Amino acid sequence: MAGAGSAEAGAGGAVFRETAAEPRTQSVPLAHVSLELGHLYMEDFEAGPERLREHFARVRPWADAVRASAAVGGRRPRISTCFLIDDYFTRFSSPAELIPILLAEAAGAGLTIDYLARESGCAVADGIAVAEGVARRLVESPPAGSDGSRPPAGESGWLANGERGPDTGTPEAMAQAPAWAPPTETAARRHSVFVDVEMWDDGDDGRTWSCPFLAAVWQLARLGLLRHHGESVLPPRAWSEGGAFPRRWDDLPPLVRLNASAAPFSAYRTASVLPSRFLSVEHAVRVILDQVDADRGALRQVAERSAREGLAVPDEIADRASYVFYAGP
Repeated sequence: MAGAGSAEAGAGGAVFRETAAEPRTQSVPLAHVSLELGHLYMEDFEAGPERLREHFARVRPWADAVRASAAVGGRRPRISTCFLIDDYFTRFSSPAELIPILLAEAAGAGLTIDYLARESGCAVADGIAVAEGVARRLVESPPAGSDGSRPPAGESGWLANGERGPDTGTPEAMAQAPAWAPPTETAARRHSVFVDVEMWDDGDDGRTWSCPFLAAVWQLARLGLLRHHGESVLPPRAWSEGGAFPRRWDDLPPLVRLNASAAPFSAYRTASVLPSRFLSVEHAVRVILDQVDADRGALRQVAERSAREGLAVPDEIADRASYVFYAGP
């Protein structure tokens, strides 16, 4: 049977396009909560197993609290756990040496890591420029009265949560410089908490994505909102139990499923238990998420499925992420 179609006027006349040829938004399985048990850098691993042991000891009671909160109302929540390793900014040791220690220290605290991700996979995964795709979805709105002198976020690599103070010009042009005015946060509650986030920088070796931007990509992945031409991005790949991990980070899939019985990786909501030094990074993540136009098909799927399950999911993407920050290194 012929599919429905539509006619569009183009330079060469009308073009008939099959509706069936429109990109299909692939659905992904969803847990109730994606619980992040850590997002540590190579210096944390370099400090030895004791640092990991201390981290997981601090995480355990908060992880239990997240599970108890998700079970409110008598439901049996689907909760998956994940851990993110920084192999983007620095490379240390190898998966074969590091991952068994990581898993052993987590198990010693009574925790199971279901999914393990490499931070570099938030930049490029399986040949897909994941971070670049998210950057193209930024929908920064110029503040009222903007004269266009400041380049847009897509050019400058900087994204703010409000209106910046005016440029005061160079010393030679001080006579024409506008008077100083403070920056203002959009939707501030009486007083502003203004944040200007560097999302990337460009150098001789190409573009380097910032930690907050990659963490924003990580949140979108955990919320099941990343798509590339309708297909899911960062699909988890099973790792056979007891199988040896590779010697090189590039030989490890961007996202590995370590627990065959785990709930789905992506979820309606995310919860992260992190050291307090990540607070400023995650504030920047929220600024980015507030200005990303996520895939509409993926958003619709989440809304429809959460409604069928009787779950309330916030409209704002940033409000779907929650955090616990513990004091410590």
